[in-house]
Amino acid sequence: MSRDTEKHRQLLGALKDAQGKGDGSFEKAVTAAFEHVFEHLGRLNDHVSPSGPDGSDRHLQPGESPTLR
Repeated sequence: MSRDTEKHRQLLGALKDAQGKGDGSFEKAVTAAFEHVFEHLGRLNDHVSPSGPDGSDRHLQPGESPTLR
């Protein structure tokens, strides 16, 4: 099983376990889940975005010409 799949199961388990407790654990579990989602989105954006996260030009890939971006 991949490490990411294990992480997803842990996050879902934490959400299920925390439901209805009223001790703040559900909010913490939701925050952890969203942080993980944002990590995925950041990696996806880095993979498909023609620019950097701040709108600047992305870093060149090894062997990539700056005129052929």
